[in-house]
Amino acid sequence: MDDLLKRIDDKYKALGQDPATYLQGLLHAKPITYWDYIQVDTLLTLQKPRTGFSDELIFITYHQIIELTLKLVIHELEQITFGAVTDMKEISTKIDRVTRYTDLLGSSFSIMNKGMSAEQYSQFRLSLAPASGFQSAQFRLVELYSTDLDNLINERGRKAMPEGTTLENKFDYLYWQDAGFDRTKGTKSLTLSQFEEKYLGEFRQLASQMEQRNLYRQALKWKEDGTITDDVVESLRDYDRNYNVFFPIIHLQTAHTYLGSGAAQTAATGGSHWEKYLHPKYQRRIFFPAFWSEDELRTWGHSEAERNYHSKTNNEVAPGL
Repeated sequence: MDDLLKRIDDKYKALGQDPATYLQGLLHAKPITYWDYIQVDTLLTLQKPRTGFSDELIFITYHQIIELTLKLVIHELEQITFGAVTDMKEISTKIDRVTRYTDLLGSSFSIMNKGMSAEQYSQFRLSLAPASGFQSAQFRLVELYSTDLDNLINERGRKAMPEGTTLENKFDYLYWQDAGFDRTKGTKSLTLSQFEEKYLGEFRQLASQMEQRNLYRQALKWKEDGTITDDVVESLRDYDRNYNVFFPIIHLQTAHTYLGSGAAQTAATGGSHWEKYLHPKYQRRIFFPAFWSEDELRTWGHSEAERNYHSKTNNEVAPGL
């Protein structure tokens, strides 16, 4: 005990503080409880249905779980990209964490299997327009922490983008513009306009910060200087595959269950052509292209993911917003 008190005394004196003040404060402090630490009471008040359909609560809660999971992904990516961790073993561990969080994003769709009425969903979704899962800013932050802006521009965007386009203006050509920009009319949907009004400045600022330090840039440096390990390479590939192929495919399967397919397809609440927006073979979003073979890049979103998608299209699973 004497040693502990001495360490406390040394700690606060080093900060220029009176240790007795903090010890007296501890004397009066109440023991912490689980509900206060986790903020359970506040957390359980954050679900605000807009209709009287009981299953809307499931829908809201599930999407909040997605956002909390994305927060964990960003937490790990921040530590790598800002240099809080430099040891290759620890970097591999953190990327593996990101992959497990991404696994959760995909597998958690099955939690809602038979957990939400299709009839109720078809009604309460009408009250959500123009809101859309497309408007999840954290999805975009994950992308900006992970890779170059050029890797978020699909083939159509690359053909349309003038040579020498600045970093700031590249946002006009990112793949997610396809979800909210009518190229025949040259107009943006309300969903996209609202999204950009709220977040575009933040996205541009982060993209500038990450231009030379995103995870892909870091990995290329490790590869060039010979410090990258096989474990890190495999971790990068697992993360890329899970986030950009398997998760979108699972999301697409769930959307087909409730929104149909082909000519019978129902528009998403944000008005997007969600099938082409979600399918990885159309968008070809690849975070770490230098770590895939030419054949793997050419068949991105086909092969295993494509077979998995066609075999499970009719599963009873729940849709995304």
